[in-house]
Amino acid sequence: MSNPQVGIIMGSQSDLPVMSEAAEILEELGIEVEVTIVSAHRTPHRMLEYAENAADRGLKVIVAGAGGAAHLPGMVASLTTLPVIGVPVKSRNSIDGWDSVLSILQMPGGIPVATVALDGAKNAGILAAEIIGAFVPEVSKKLTDYKRSLKEKVLESAQSLETRGWKSKKIGF
Repeated sequence: MSNPQVGIIMGSQSDLPVMSEAAEILEELGIEVEVTIVSAHRTPHRMLEYAENAADRGLKVIVAGAGGAAHLPGMVASLTTLPVIGVPVKSRNSIDGWDSVLSILQMPGGIPVATVALDGAKNAGILAAEIIGAFVPEVSKKLTDYKRSLKEKVLESAQSLETRGWKSKKIGF
């Protein structure tokens, strides 16, 4: 039986290519997710029900992506005490994504939304995992391994420069 810990929601189907990156990294880290479309403007009652019942369904974190006016993350945060991570999505009717970034970033006092970079759903997934990992040692261990693999990729890239005959500064890390 499924027991999702992170809810991934987005304002429309067009946000899925960006938001799928959050689901993929969370699944890679062994965290179950639920993914759905919840529009703050077109389905406000669905959004209300989703946010108000998220904790009762066992969710620990909500990752909410939206483009344009990007009200979804903030509206959801106003309806739940769960941490909400906002992902500004550069949509086709966007002002270079700045409208989404500022809409999610500039929340009023008392209604926090953690905000990642434009189209930064992967980092939103990692942040959600870090929140869960603060209380679940197995998740923390997977995050440590993941971050170690990032370090190893950088070191391998640096070494590959040397195989091309370029000198690379040796640093003792």
